[in-house]
Amino acid sequence: MSDLTRLERRLGQALERFERIEARLGAATDGAEIVKLGQEHAELKPLIDAVAALNAKKAEVASLEAMLRDSAGDKEMATLAEEELNAAKEALPALEKTALLLLAPKDKDENASAILEIRAGTGGEEAALFAGDLLRMYQRYASIRRWKFELESLSDTGIGGVKEAIATVTGTGVFGRLKFESGVHRVQRVPETEAGGRIHTSAATVAVLPQPEGDVDIVVQDKDIRIDTMRASGAGGQHVNKTDSAVRILHIPTGIIVVSQMKSQHQNRVQAMTVLKAKLYELERDKRDAARAAERKGQIGSGDRSERIRTYNFPQGRVTDHRINLTVYNLPEVLEGSALDPLLDALAAEDQAQKLAALEDDA
Repeated sequence: MSDLTRLERRLGQALERFERIEARLGAATDGAEIVKLGQEHAELKPLIDAVAALNAKKAEVASLEAMLRDSAGDKEMATLAEEELNAAKEALPALEKTALLLLAPKDKDENASAILEIRAGTGGEEAALFAGDLLRMYQRYASIRRWKFELESLSDTGIGGVKEAIATVTGTGVFGRLKFESGVHRVQRVPETEAGGRIHTSAATVAVLPQPEGDVDIVVQDKDIRIDTMRASGAGGQHVNKTDSAVRILHIPTGIIVVSQMKSQHQNRVQAMTVLKAKLYELERDKRDAARAAERKGQIGSGDRSERIRTYNFPQGRVTDHRINLTVYNLPEVLEGSALDPLLDALAAEDQAQKLAALEDDA
């Protein structure tokens, strides 16, 4: 029994829902309802198109099978029909997979912008230098994708190292693309200060949080926060203010602290609240997904930032993603951002495969 046959009922339900939406769109007069229906229509349209393409191919297979039976006395016609039939049958599995993947549950934050946090881990100054490398990698990658990258908070070492950096990355599909970067990134290289040429291992932590749209998702009450102003920290330079314009917000119920120190006090306050809401939103996501995360522990998209996800080995020029056992030998290009896509593509493909397997298990 094919994957599609096992899930025909779900596909039929999606088609019925799509038809109801189209009918309602033609009659709706309320602006808010029209917008909501339009969004759902746009989300379902790729699935409906994929099912239509699959059904068309199945109809083609049936037609060619009939042609092959009817051309038993015509060798040339039979040969042609058989070739076309084989080609049509070979196309079916890919069309089925496309439809099934579009049917799989989607992260509602897939298209959201994101908050990116990078922190130096174990390894002292070398860890800070590596964190700086990662920050620049994501800046370049954002530029390639034509996303807006704004550095909101930076604590640096003055020699290219980064103790902590927080940035907002704005654009369509940012979180869906970068969410696989959350975790511990490890580097193996010989530090410039190492006279003996010994390889050191250091680490940095990356967190990618979806940025909730508007104030609907998370409400922060004044009684639950404490806001302090302070002088920006860091080694100086054009990125750090010298006045008491930095803002620190403590969310009392959770103990979460956020700091913004790159702009005016008013802008820093606005940005700090944005980051706080993103962190609180992530807490809510974790609560909602706790059961599913437990079932899928160790799989792609688990969001477990405590595990090592990737190693950057400079002596061998390789990058290894441990979640999918993928190794590439173009480390300079990866750190330039230009070769990050193949890694992210492989992670997304594995994530889709896991979702498809879960969907089949539930069928």
